[in-house]
Amino acid sequence: MHKIILVDDHQLFRDGLKLLINNSGIAEVVAEASSGNEFLEIVESFQDVIVFMDVQMPKMGGIEATKKALEKYPELKIIALTMFGEDEYYYQMIEAGVKGFLLKSTDIDEVLEAIVTVANGENCFSKELLYNIVRNLSQTKKTEYNDPNLSEREVEILELICKGFSNQEIGDKLFISKRTVDKHRSNILDKTGTNNTASLVMYSIKNGIIKI
Repeated sequence: MHKIILVDDHQLFRDGLKLLINNSGIAEVVAEASSGNEFLEIVESFQDVIVFMDVQMPKMGGIEATKKALEKYPELKIIALTMFGEDEYYYQMIEAGVKGFLLKSTDIDEVLEAIVTVANGENCFSKELLYNIVRNLSQTKKTEYNDPNLSEREVEILELICKGFSNQEIGDKLFISKRTVDKHRSNILDKTGTNNTASLVMYSIKNGIIKI
């Protein structure tokens, strides 16, 4: 069973999410914190945990707490909890090293799917949140496009990655094997100079490569 730490300054939100997670049979909340400071005090007592980290909290927010925690415990898996309208924090949390984003309005099925996905070493993104980022960027001046010289197939796969599809789902859609998708993904990371799926998605959005 996966172990979870909830970090959020709203007790009512933590109580609700904790109840849903504990009743799932998939994961168990083993600790809670109401601020980044409190989280950093308790995290050293746990190993192999997934952290749900609120972005905005008093005293120390999720961005700083994530950076400090990953500096000391680089294997820690952190998923950011966010709301619409917090666009300015998305990129900062990616740069801090989170494994993905979930909206606080996400239903429990997506939360549980995210737990399993991140536990398996992959990244997870709320599709609704990605759409929101793209919509907002389309209303502003885009960054000058830095052409990574991707092939037509690589761009096709990149767009599906940015829409939140897994390698297996991408393979099914394009009628190719998961292993082939894995190879394409690795090549895309090399060409774009990114080191994980999270930074790749942000790179693609910033450079206007994807069309959702």
